[in-house]
Amino acid sequence: MEKENIAVGLDIGTTKIVAMIGKKNEYGKLEILGVGKSKSLGVKRGVVDNITQTILSIQQAVHEAETNSGYKIKDVVVGIAGQHIRSIQHSDYISRSNAEDVIGNQDIDLLINQVHKLAMLPGEEIIHVLPQEFKIDGQSEIKEPIGMCGGRLESSFHVVVGQASSIRNVGRCIQSSGIELSGLTLEPLASADAVLSQEEKEAGVALIDIGGGTTDLAIFKDGIIRHTAVIPFGGNVITDDIKEGCSIIEKQAELLKIKFGSAWPGENKDNEIVSIPGLRGREPKEISLKNLSKIIHARVVEIIEQVFVEIKAYGHEDPRRKLIAGIVLTGGGAQLQHIKQLVEYITGMDTRIGYPNEHLAGNSDEEISSPLYATAVGLVMNSIENNTQSAYKIQSTEPEKTAIYRAPIEEIKEVNEIPEDKEIHIEVQNQKAIQSDDSTETRIRKSFFDKYVDKIKDFLDNAE
Repeated sequence: MEKENIAVGLDIGTTKIVAMIGKKNEYGKLEILGVGKSKSLGVKRGVVDNITQTILSIQQAVHEAETNSGYKIKDVVVGIAGQHIRSIQHSDYISRSNAEDVIGNQDIDLLINQVHKLAMLPGEEIIHVLPQEFKIDGQSEIKEPIGMCGGRLESSFHVVVGQASSIRNVGRCIQSSGIELSGLTLEPLASADAVLSQEEKEAGVALIDIGGGTTDLAIFKDGIIRHTAVIPFGGNVITDDIKEGCSIIEKQAELLKIKFGSAWPGENKDNEIVSIPGLRGREPKEISLKNLSKIIHARVVEIIEQVFVEIKAYGHEDPRRKLIAGIVLTGGGAQLQHIKQLVEYITGMDTRIGYPNEHLAGNSDEEISSPLYATAVGLVMNSIENNTQSAYKIQSTEPEKTAIYRAPIEEIKEVNEIPEDKEIHIEVQNQKAIQSDDSTETRIRKSFFDKYVDKIKDFLDNAE
């Protein structure tokens, strides 16, 4: 029976929810099998604030992806973001009983487990521990300690912290949608995988992901994640400013921003006017594109300046010397006209727009290559990585595609679209545990996000 490494990423954003199904082709490129997109109704600034509406939005996106691809989704890797995410730097060490023994995965595992015991603020939990550089018996700047000998193993860590309740609410939404949570990934890291090259990560680069509710920052240097931050402003704030400044409804403001918006007011002439239809037979409104650009410009400058404060905190007031590759913009906000020029003007750093097309197969839909889908593409890539070590549970709805099981599953739940005026009924079905033949080494290498997923599942099971 042929095994295909099918993976599903679920991007739960403030403005949209995207379910993306993909697999790697024979050339190592990502082939997108199906995409589903729905309006995000229950998420604000990356945090779930309405469980019922979020479940409906997830089910709508998943159903559309299943229809487009012909596959039945069982598991998803979900992106974690939102204003509750913060990061800290921490150093720790372990003393080894025998300095002559070779350092192995179990030593790294022990050191990372020690970091997980750090005391956090009430309601916060460590969700990811990213080792940076290691030090063995005083020898520093070691990237790969496995195979070396030494008595004292030290490392600096980038520790990602979040509100446990916010992450568990995401878990509840996934479970109640009839699918399972197979992994969690920090969204800026997923976007970075999709749009950054290894050369950029080595040279030093700042990734700015401008989403609907938040703007995420990830800084890489020497191929290592150095800093992450979440700015609690995004494209929705720009839309709100246009709505209030032009006295129009939100839908019209969003269309104005997308079709005519510019981050650089000097590009528009005074006589450029766009007419907005009036409501219920009222007179149409005439809006100057120059004024529209001024509104957008003011808010984008505020967002970029806040991000630049974070970049300078890492680069010690002169980040251009540290971050040779400059800045990469991605996310829906990166599609705003002239935003690249504005970022270069504010920061003085080389800037480009990040597209995920480098990792996509040549026959991919042009829409998927948009910065809008960078996070979703990164989540699918992350899911494929996870699937090389664990069984992935996804079943085809078409007879000729049934040979993609990674492990036997007794029952698969049907995912139906639920009308907005109906109640949600969740059916829990019994399923036999999947037997795993993972080696000890594979279990040691299991990502700590996967361990956190297990904690969420235990919490949800106990809450029932």
